[in-house]
Amino acid sequence: MSSNGVVGERLRAFVERVQRLEEEIRVINDDKADIYKEAKGEGFDTKILKMVIRDLRKQPHEREEQAAVYDLYMDALTGGGGV
Repeated sequence: MSSNGVVGERLRAFVERVQRLEEEIRVINDDKADIYKEAKGEGFDTKILKMVIRDLRKQPHEREEQAAVYDLYMDALTGGGGV
């Protein structure tokens, strides 16, 4: 087999692996959408639910730091006695 054939086979293998992963991602994203629809149907605010999930990915110190900065900004904008 020529080196082009070997390269072509390796390239095809990479492409097929990525395509399989993309299909798995599509299925997972469809499943996530179904879960959000279910949560919404039970009265949960999906926008807030997504925010909670995003925040839970962060380390506790990151959440605390961002909350402190958020509070500082809100105080500054609303006259809450901040800086």
